[in-house]
Amino acid sequence: MDDILRLDAVGQARAVRERLVSPRELAEAAIARIEARDGELNAVVHPRFERALAEAGDLPEHAPFRGVPILLKDLGWQQAGEPYSAGSRVCDGLRIDRDGHGVTRLREAGFLILGRTNTPEFGSTISTEPVAFGPTRNPHDPAYSAGGSSGGSAAAVAAGMVALATASDGGGSIRIPASFCGLVGLKPTRGRVSLGPAQGEGWNGFSCPGFVTRTVRDTAAALDLVSGYVPGDPYAAPPLPRPLAEEAGADPGRLRIGYVTAHPRGDVPEVPELVEAVTGAAALLSALGHDVAPGCPEALGEPDFPLHFGAIVADNLAALVESLGPARGRAVELDELEPRNAAMVATARGRSAAAHLLAAQWIDGFRRRMAAWWAAGHDLLLMPSVGVAPFPLGWIPPEDLSTAFGRTAHVVAFTSPVNATGQPAVSLPLHRTRDGLPVGVQLVAAAGREDLLIRVAAQIEAARPFEHPAL
Repeated sequence: MDDILRLDAVGQARAVRERLVSPRELAEAAIARIEARDGELNAVVHPRFERALAEAGDLPEHAPFRGVPILLKDLGWQQAGEPYSAGSRVCDGLRIDRDGHGVTRLREAGFLILGRTNTPEFGSTISTEPVAFGPTRNPHDPAYSAGGSSGGSAAAVAAGMVALATASDGGGSIRIPASFCGLVGLKPTRGRVSLGPAQGEGWNGFSCPGFVTRTVRDTAAALDLVSGYVPGDPYAAPPLPRPLAEEAGADPGRLRIGYVTAHPRGDVPEVPELVEAVTGAAALLSALGHDVAPGCPEALGEPDFPLHFGAIVADNLAALVESLGPARGRAVELDELEPRNAAMVATARGRSAAAHLLAAQWIDGFRRRMAAWWAAGHDLLLMPSVGVAPFPLGWIPPEDLSTAFGRTAHVVAFTSPVNATGQPAVSLPLHRTRDGLPVGVQLVAAAGREDLLIRVAAQIEAARPFEHPAL
């Protein structure tokens, strides 16, 4: 069974179809792996093993992923009847009343849901260390962070508990843990995956659902399953020309790719490991026949971006906290929140509605200024996935907010602008530090061009297969 657990989700689905393993046997093996490893890693906070095993015998017979185990991030990704904590003590006792559209599609595809994964409180930071559940540890080195906010999902996939897990990305929360845990993490185009019926959009459109996986073909196949407009959604991503699964292995052609190793804003320290990762990826892409040269959108260096981005995130966090009052029967007090979130909510409560709208309008202009670079003829932007090297648990101090916010700003320097623009971006595991910790590189395409990202990512994976030593 260890050999089957090392397969990606596409491979596991084939093993079930060919009757090499039954859905129940595959679920039992995944559960045994979780029980063996999660005591150290703390990735799964709400297991549902008995319910999953009971469901294993009643899966759609011809579903494409019949019996393949999956874990859901405990933020978004609603599954009816299950507990919902979002990494916070204030959600204690809350349960989900109905499936989200994405979960409905996963169940229809035959996935077997084994539980929910750890996340920082409300997903508002970049290391998964919530007070409510404790830290998730990196399978490559348990002293290190698995990243966030999809850290529990990333740790579970990297450790071989499941082949893929759901995630979401509002400022880098797919790409950061994918980078730290050595995985493929693609943030889709805004509107590609519905957030309904519970939400129309997340964080003014910054936040998008997605997956962390070990292979490009798994990312493509999983996004195919959950993508698509649902009536009532506020907007939709441009339609793709064909399923993403058909793009994996397709020739991307000769592309014009710009790259950057140092943040053009000038306030993010340059890190040698990140420079090595990006220059190595640039050399690989050049060897694959692409036109690769230094360059990036001028707007990426605009100094006011972090202020406006942060204001919108804080305002959305404050709205979320307000919405929890009726659900739990009493208002949320600031002292119930972790210090980081209490400070953000307090600041947001002092901001006017007009100030929020002005920040959103600034982001609208930023999106257009960024998009002009792709419209002028570039296909992809290559840059670090994370603005810092992998860091140990505790590096983001919970009480020293000045240090915490400053370090967080460096971490998300290369990811958050792409959330603001709504473009798709993927982190690929192409580098390691001298201590053997993964370092991802990020490729960003124009809005709606996940097809191009999948083609190039698959081309890179074929040329330099990804290694997964934490399995």
